[in-house]
Amino acid sequence: MLDNHAKLVKVIASSAGIVGRKKLQKIIYIMKKLGYPFEEKYTFHFYGPYSEELSLRMEELTNLGFVSEVKESKSNYYQYRYQVTEEGGENFLEHSPVDLSNLEAIVNDMNEKSSRFLELVATMLYFDDLDKADTERKVQEVKKKSNYTKEDMKEAWEFIEKIKH
Repeated sequence: MLDNHAKLVKVIASSAGIVGRKKLQKIIYIMKKLGYPFEEKYTFHFYGPYSEELSLRMEELTNLGFVSEVKESKSNYYQYRYQVTEEGGENFLEHSPVDLSNLEAIVNDMNEKSSRFLELVATMLYFDDLDKADTERKVQEVKKKSNYTKEDMKEAWEFIEKIKH
């Protein structure tokens, strides 16, 4: 019944926690594009692909006490740190039939990257129906203010190839 919630808890549990709402959104979107069975619907938003459903599920998980959301003050903004609670790990996940194979390596690979980089990767994957050159043009068009360089694009393509295998 709560399989979609359990998938999110498993992603967070597979790392030492995820810092940032944007980063969490992009990690789940990228995993969905890689074929992991996430059912959240995404639309294109200011920071790339965004899911209102994912935001609501995370709110439910924190309200249930399965995930902690800690607001941390940075120099001129706040960010949120997500970690699985004891209740979420021991009581919820242990009774969940959800199996996401090879989860830890891919989540940790993405978690090591910046939110900005994952936003680029997610945006590129959002336009995966286009060829490489058209994808890059589209990203430059919709993400003008991000000032992604050719080197950023190259690094993102390499990362996409790495995580696909």
